[in-house]
Amino acid sequence: MNTSEKLAIARQLSKLGVDVCEAGFPIASQGDFEAVSLVAKEVGSDMTGRQDKPMRIAGLCRATEGDIARCYEAVSHAPLHRIHTFLATSDIHLQYKLKISRDQCIENAVKAVTFAKSLGGNGMDVEFSAEDAGRSDPAFLADVFGEVIKAGASTINVPDTVGFVTPEEYGALIKYLVENTPGADNAIFSTHCHNDLGLATANSLHGVLNGARQVEVTINGIGERAGNTALEEVVMTVHTRPNLYPVYCNINTNQIMRTSSLVSQYTGMMVQPNKSIVGSNAFAHEAGIHQDGVLKHAATYEIMKPEDVGLSSSLVMGKHSGKHAFKDRLVTLGFDDVASNEDVLRELFVKFKALADRKKTITDADLEAIVQDGMVEPEQIWELNSVMVSGGGAHPTATVSLTGPDGRTIEDAALGAGSIEAIYKAISRVVGVNIQLVEYNVKAVTEGSNSLGHTTLRIKSVDEADEEESIDLHGVDDRTFGGHSVHTDTLYASASAFMGAINSLLAYRKSKKGSVTTRPTPPGRVVSHPKEQIPTSS
Repeated sequence: MNTSEKLAIARQLSKLGVDVCEAGFPIASQGDFEAVSLVAKEVGSDMTGRQDKPMRIAGLCRATEGDIARCYEAVSHAPLHRIHTFLATSDIHLQYKLKISRDQCIENAVKAVTFAKSLGGNGMDVEFSAEDAGRSDPAFLADVFGEVIKAGASTINVPDTVGFVTPEEYGALIKYLVENTPGADNAIFSTHCHNDLGLATANSLHGVLNGARQVEVTINGIGERAGNTALEEVVMTVHTRPNLYPVYCNINTNQIMRTSSLVSQYTGMMVQPNKSIVGSNAFAHEAGIHQDGVLKHAATYEIMKPEDVGLSSSLVMGKHSGKHAFKDRLVTLGFDDVASNEDVLRELFVKFKALADRKKTITDADLEAIVQDGMVEPEQIWELNSVMVSGGGAHPTATVSLTGPDGRTIEDAALGAGSIEAIYKAISRVVGVNIQLVEYNVKAVTEGSNSLGHTTLRIKSVDEADEEESIDLHGVDDRTFGGHSVHTDTLYASASAFMGAINSLLAYRKSKKGSVTTRPTPPGRVVSHPKEQIPTSS
């Protein structure tokens, strides 16, 4: 994600009621540092929709002074902030990755926490994670945790980094650590589970039953490899089964669907239809017996109400709807901040009217797509003017017109095995980047032939210079860049999404190098030049 997309998601997480937002890995790049800093500055004090205090902003860092200092510099702008430092504790990591002894591990962990604590005094909030805790010796873990608690860590995180353990094992590990760690009463124990065996949520809930009081989660369960524990699954399990889980959280469940959609849109990672809670089929009933039961009494086949997670009715609006009705509907859908900004509202109303001219009716889902598509304006290094695809069969041709950072308008065309390949080849030729399409999804926002097409995709740079400068820091190498667009013309939406992803790639390069570099444009394709500046004197 680019900085503006991270900022939009952070604002939504705050509105959702998240207690702590781990905004990024500040040492990874200048862009990541700036993104975490901006989240701390702009979201760290935001009380929109919250109860008693703002969201705490955290940054992740390795157990080294350079990482920790950079992390503190980024997160300290927020009134409530946290340094989250980690070090592996399993014998396999100590021997083969870190090449240090257990005693050295404890020494390094204590040094890291002590240094982090010193940056903000007694009020400094420090979390310590034992990477690969799931495969670590429990007695050694208790020793490590006891020492870092003594050094000032107030949150102790127990990651099942490779998704190896089962719920019973993980619950027993949390119970053992709570009961056997010196100073355990002075810290909050936290779960951090991966989903390699599909057990992340079950493991986290077993951790809660055995004394964990912080759960590290992601929206839609996204994350390294098979993903992490899904926020929506943990929250709605606790919400639905309070008799089994005597705990509570401050999550506003009505914001779950909106947050899920936003994350899906900006990451380019679509939610599978049968995903629990937030999948499109989660509250759909097709079987006749189920439909009959739900019509007679919803509880026969629904253990929670769709409204509980933010699914609303499909009120229909059209081209005759006025600005007042448009604004009122946005407020009803929860977009109060958007509706109260006259400049933003005016721009969205223009998009609404344009869409209404193309579609007969507009539903709530259409309105949400319009708003979310306009919430972030990515850095426009290259701008898409038009795209046209001609020819069918095996080799369609895409012709694109783009305006570059120097103001020149350039056209080019390319052949592809299909329309989408032709489009991204043509765009790549003009911009001068080598990219690989990693993921591509098109989803109809609503039903019908004139539905909005929501296109999300991810690309990866295959330029040699980027390969050489990739950063190997806790999974941030080999990075991909997402793009998204909403339009009734799927091909235009695809081209627009490609432009968004390429602009994100170029912005990332700019954050690393201070400038944008692309290959020279071959002659004969420039169709207009920027206006020449006329010198003046006085």
